[in-house]
Amino acid sequence: MKHLVASIVIFLAITLIPQYSYSQIRTERGDSLSQPNDSVLRPDTLATDSLAPKKETLEEAVHYTAKDSMIFTGDNMGYLYGEADVKYGDLSIKGEYITTDLDSSVIYSTFGLDSIGKEFGYPVFTESGSEYEMKKVRYNFKTKKAFISNVVTQQGEGHIVANDAKKNADNSFYMRNAKYTTCDHHDHPHFYLNLSRAKVRPEKDVVTGPAWLVVADVPLFPIVLPFAFFPFTKKYSSGIIMPSYGDEMQRGFYLQNGGYYLAINDYIDMAITGEIYTKGTWGLGARSNYRKRYKYSGSFNLYYLNTVLGDKDLKDIPGAYSESTDFRISWTHTQDPKSNMYRTVSASVNFSTSRYNHNNIQDLYSRQSANNTKSSSVSITQRFPESPWSMSATMNINQVSSDSTISATLPNLTASMSRIYPFKRKNAVGSERWYEKISMSYSGEFRNSIQTKEDRFFNSNLINDWTNGIKHNIPVSATFSLFDYIQISPSITYNERWYTGGEKKAWNPVTKTHEVVDTVRGFKRIYDYSTSLSASTKLYGTYIPWKVFGDKVQAIRHVFTPSISLSYRPDFSTPEYGFYETYSYRDEYGKDMVYTYSPYSSMMFGTAPSGKSGSLGFDFKNNLEMKVRSDKDSTGVRKVSLIDDLGINFSYNMMADSMKWSMINSNIRLKLSKSYTLSLNATWDPYLYELDENNNPRKVDKLRILNGKGFGKLYSTGTSFSYSVNQDTFKKLFGKEDEDDGKSEEERQRELESQLPDDGTIGENPYETPEKKSVFDNADNDLGELDEDGYLKNQVVWNLSFNYSLRYSYGDFDKSKLEYKGRLTHNFGLSGSIQPTKNWNFTFNTDYNFDLNKFTSVNCTVTRNLHCWSMSASFIPIGLYKSYNFTIRANASLLQDLKYEQRNSPYDRSMDWY
Repeated sequence: MKHLVASIVIFLAITLIPQYSYSQIRTERGDSLSQPNDSVLRPDTLATDSLAPKKETLEEAVHYTAKDSMIFTGDNMGYLYGEADVKYGDLSIKGEYITTDLDSSVIYSTFGLDSIGKEFGYPVFTESGSEYEMKKVRYNFKTKKAFISNVVTQQGEGHIVANDAKKNADNSFYMRNAKYTTCDHHDHPHFYLNLSRAKVRPEKDVVTGPAWLVVADVPLFPIVLPFAFFPFTKKYSSGIIMPSYGDEMQRGFYLQNGGYYLAINDYIDMAITGEIYTKGTWGLGARSNYRKRYKYSGSFNLYYLNTVLGDKDLKDIPGAYSESTDFRISWTHTQDPKSNMYRTVSASVNFSTSRYNHNNIQDLYSRQSANNTKSSSVSITQRFPESPWSMSATMNINQVSSDSTISATLPNLTASMSRIYPFKRKNAVGSERWYEKISMSYSGEFRNSIQTKEDRFFNSNLINDWTNGIKHNIPVSATFSLFDYIQISPSITYNERWYTGGEKKAWNPVTKTHEVVDTVRGFKRIYDYSTSLSASTKLYGTYIPWKVFGDKVQAIRHVFTPSISLSYRPDFSTPEYGFYETYSYRDEYGKDMVYTYSPYSSMMFGTAPSGKSGSLGFDFKNNLEMKVRSDKDSTGVRKVSLIDDLGINFSYNMMADSMKWSMINSNIRLKLSKSYTLSLNATWDPYLYELDENNNPRKVDKLRILNGKGFGKLYSTGTSFSYSVNQDTFKKLFGKEDEDDGKSEEERQRELESQLPDDGTIGENPYETPEKKSVFDNADNDLGELDEDGYLKNQVVWNLSFNYSLRYSYGDFDKSKLEYKGRLTHNFGLSGSIQPTKNWNFTFNTDYNFDLNKFTSVNCTVTRNLHCWSMSASFIPIGLYKSYNFTIRANASLLQDLKYEQRNSPYDRSMDWY
């Protein structure tokens, strides 16, 4: 009977009390059941009774999955096998094997072993966006603390590997026997700082106790740091820039490139750095980078250098002591074309004192110290919508360091109007009238410039030393067709110059030259005008070659473009214009002479031309093309340029008293290949030369062609070209690129994608999650790609570039032959690189001086990628700056001071300790 009553009570309890699904477990009592593979742990949902409510152990649902199986036993233990995953709020623990203790709220995860004993499925712990990979972890849901074995976490550019670590509730870690390294071989890094004890605050900092450097498993004792501090941040932050140190013979020991970095905002930063030497030299500078997306970007660098060379006690001895001040300003600014289509601002400033490169120790042993010329420019252009007008302002400064000459134009203002047709009808009806073809344009320029020495530039007077002026140019032209084949183009050009003064000259009997003796102030306008009429046409000729050439050559076409022009310009040196002055003098031979000059000839835009001109100009151009049969072209034929352009032009001044023929100009342009075009210009002198009464050469009114010496003597010509060859050049030249090069289709696709503009999606499937590599997988891929047989696929990459320029001009005069001798000027430069393996690279560049017949400024650099380290050696084997510099340093920017450097030059002491 007792058993029957007990059975009825149990049956009613089971029937009346709400039942729970398998996915709900009363965590308050710790009940456990065998669960399906995707389940949720939720708090108890029973209605509260009269007793005080008991606080739930877990505040959120626990989701868990396993690929293989899950088992929950009666002692409140759970076992998850095969890619197990447990999620609780923003916390996630993954691993090959996970054990849960529901009574103590402790979860344990570890890796698995395959059939050959290889580890796989390492636990991954994720909380609050931070992810850590480890081999073992034991986590308590109540205290939010964990004990971890062999954890790897990335902080900044480095990785922290700890054998034993304790995670706190605030996500910080206490570690013991940890390693800090920037090498991604976590189990066996090439180098690391061994941290006896450390506290890690993720994405903030690492503070350690005693630490020492270990390289290739060799601890560098007795060098031990008593403590270390590594700050980390994912955003811009200000901080100290550690200096580098060294020794230089003339300046002494130094600290260099140390200072403070200012993270001003997301658009601009600034670094203030300096250098100081024990013998008195010091420098201070500021550099800044700025960028606003879709607007502009640029950089600014300002540096002041006070150089002290030698011993101050010996300053009375010439050359034993010197002190100088130098500075440098560099600024680059680039505007995004999309920011403003009507206003453009650009800047490229590189201004420095002439001795800055020689006094700056960083540039002393580089090719930059031999840079003799520097240029700077700043420009702004404003265009007006629906208007032909535009305005621009520019600043230009050119420097020659060898003689400290400065040529500056500040400012140069230009206003221009593009071509308009003032007589064109707005609502045209019928055919175009002849006067509607008349067009005109305008350009006006104000220029203020000076050419002086560096030490006088900032002390120059704007009125007395600077030259300035305004120039207006108005061309009017039209084009008409005559007989449908001849183009007739009349034109009128008007020029006007405005000046605020002029120069008065007189004969100096002592120096026997015409010298400026006075400056006349006052506004003056100088103008000139000219008119011209030109006619041009095109003549075509086609030649069909004989069949002896086969059917490869289809036709040869010649295009001849003759042009004849007639121009007139009056003589603006006559007294009626008032642009020229005349005075009489007696030269050094006692002869009475008359000298005519313009007071404005040395002004900014010169003066009106002298002498009446009525010129007849001739211009002839030729083009020669060949049409050949080609199976590669869709049309079946392709054009080959034989002579892209062959031209000659000259003029005859009918109103000149003598020397009526001008210099003869010729040019030729040949397209030798798709990547190289040869252009050559030449000027020919048609007249003979004789000796005057002072035994000096002068040109006489005798044509060479009428005296049996040809139509002209080569006066000047020149050309320049550059060419590069590499490992693929000969394949392209001999058509090997179309043959099978042994590359797979996948390699060809990657090579094709590398030539396309990368928007961040090339080669990636946006709907496919890439397989993530474990941090414990340290397979070394630095050797390069292996072939199917396991041998290294090594392609030697090399490049050789050279440039050559040649210039011919008149040299010395041969008085016996009454001819000028030719003078050749050569310039040759050679540079190249070779990469024999993936990690080795060698580069060089040099110039050849034909006057000295030797190479100068040879610079060579050898680099070796050492995975997490890099080695470089640069040396100048010959010349004034013969030196070498050898450096081994860590690649991480945080560890830039972790380096070894050795260098030698005529000005350096040996630095074995450095």
